[in-house]
Amino acid sequence: MRRFGPSVLLALTGAAVLRVSLFSELYLRYVQAGLRPYLVVSGVVLVLLAAASAVARRPEAADDGHGHAHGPAGPRVAWLLTLPALALLLFPPPALGTYSAEREAAARAAQGVGTFPALPSGDPVELTLAEFSSRAIYDSGRSLTGRTVRLTGFVTRDDDGTWYVTRLLVTCCAADATTGKVEVRGAAAADAPADGTWVTVTGTWHPEGGLGTDAAWPPVVDADRVRRTAQPANPYERP
Repeated sequence: MRRFGPSVLLALTGAAVLRVSLFSELYLRYVQAGLRPYLVVSGVVLVLLAAASAVARRPEAADDGHGHAHGPAGPRVAWLLTLPALALLLFPPPALGTYSAEREAAARAAQGVGTFPALPSGDPVELTLAEFSSRAIYDSGRSLTGRTVRLTGFVTRDDDGTWYVTRLLVTCCAADATTGKVEVRGAAAADAPADGTWVTVTGTWHPEGGLGTDAAWPPVVDADRVRRTAQPANPYERP
């Protein structure tokens, strides 16, 4: 293990990084798209370091002239250190989901009420949850009034059965994720599938609470239609 262990660990880690960043879009579960080149370079560097380490490494115990080699090769159990890297290579963890969303506190401080640019013409208008929430909570111009919107996210629920279309908002990477969610009401609200299922909700804004207050969060949409959809390649939104 002492002879080849570090090289194996480097190679497995580099291969895992390349698998999620170069050969798939799994990296979007953890970081923003703009960081992909850095992940690819990191993976290549790790693989090259592993190869260089394996080539340069010499036997750690020389024959003493009597046919005996001195110095143990290290405990075999040390090879278990390769298991986490191997697991990352073969079974990359899923994107953050309902558990992470439920940990986000419901209270949101006011961030400043003001006017927003006009929405594009035509209904329904496709909005991210962050865009919808910002306009619902802080837009003094009430640009959502009378507009039909379309929101995509995964289903989360409160203990009382209230359900939300939810997304994780990521500024840099999954470690800084916060929750954005919109409560779903209306005739189509009963059509919600199980928690964690991705859906597209079409409906209209339902005003709640005063602008910029905690009572306005989470915002509410009266749903006319709820349909299942596939998880997008990038499951996260920017705040």
